[in-house]
Amino acid sequence: MTNTPLAPAKYAVNTVSSPVVPDRIAREDRRPRRILPQMHRYEAVWLTPQGHIDDLSRSAPALPAFTDSFAAIARGALIPTDRGDVAIEDLLPGDIVRTVDNGLQTLLWRGSTMITQNSDDDGLNTLTRIAMDALGTGSPVPDLLLGPSARLYHRAPALERATGYCGAYVPARDYTDGNNIASVRPIAPVPVFHLGFAGHERITANGVQIESQTQGLRHAKSLTGDDLDLYLSLFPHKQDLAGFGRMIYPHLNLHDIDLSNVA
Repeated sequence: MTNTPLAPAKYAVNTVSSPVVPDRIAREDRRPRRILPQMHRYEAVWLTPQGHIDDLSRSAPALPAFTDSFAAIARGALIPTDRGDVAIEDLLPGDIVRTVDNGLQTLLWRGSTMITQNSDDDGLNTLTRIAMDALGTGSPVPDLLLGPSARLYHRAPALERATGYCGAYVPARDYTDGNNIASVRPIAPVPVFHLGFAGHERITANGVQIESQTQGLRHAKSLTGDDLDLYLSLFPHKQDLAGFGRMIYPHLNLHDIDLSNVA
């Protein structure tokens, strides 16, 4: 693998994944200086058009558009492939992953970052642990640890009538009950990953159906200038946001779905 160090000039000097200390001294016009977001280290490996594996590692803002694309599935989760279950950290672009809707698909991109207890208290330092069989027999097996951006596939009787979709992706944290599904804070850094394919896919981790990486239109389309360039630089196999394709199921929260069932 080769390393691709390029990044927009705005962030070129920021090579350490650490909070940016805001400058609280007012500018000459007496307006407060803009407080920059916390920075995180993001890593990615991807499949080049020539069939080679390339990689990169760089710092970028801890904005939802970035974290949603990297922090979904914790180390150790088992992903079904054409050669059996493989731990997510051992998957590489070019591997063939078994998806729920479209059968065997080629993995094109794997992103990763670290969840630590020192992250700002904005949800980025919270994981979701799902106990074995908490969602039904074999779902999951064994216990599953998910990152803050993980979304589970949810199907409800009233959902298709309300949205036109037979299912939706719901944040894993919405299911927490303090017992079989619990929010946990890491005592040591935990690597978390996400997987990208040619399109938006439904995959399984330890038997639990979750979504693959998606650009998250509600966040990514709000990026402009250097932030957008930096975001796209983390996905060298994509030309622009349109290259991520359409979402096959909408993003909803569990509360909205419960309300639609009542209605």
